[in-house]
Amino acid sequence: MHALVVSLYILVSLLILLVVLIQGGENVDITAAFGGVSQAAFGPRGTVSTLEKMTWVLGGMFLVLAITLTVWSSKPQVNSVLQHAPRPVPTAPAKAPAKKSPTPTPPNSNPFKP
Repeated sequence: MHALVVSLYILVSLLILLVVLIQGGENVDITAAFGGVSQAAFGPRGTVSTLEKMTWVLGGMFLVLAITLTVWSSKPQVNSVLQHAPRPVPTAPAKAPAKKSPTPTPPNSNPFKP
């Protein structure tokens, strides 16, 4: 699902770029082409073009997808591989065997004399 939203986000971004670059400026009429002053800048606005409608729709989609990706990235991942991996069991270090103490010998006795 996340990959689908990211790919749709990239597609909408490229489409907005294309639609905005195709659109002309504010004074794109025949009088502006020959250096005359257009009265459209001060008069009532004409009808909204199809490219302008597409820009608004794509802009709204871009905003919704950006907010969706932001919300998803702030939540912790639920289906993570690391969450399902077995946890290592702590083991105690191996204990060294107890040393046997040598049998005590009397202080003046010599074990080599018969």
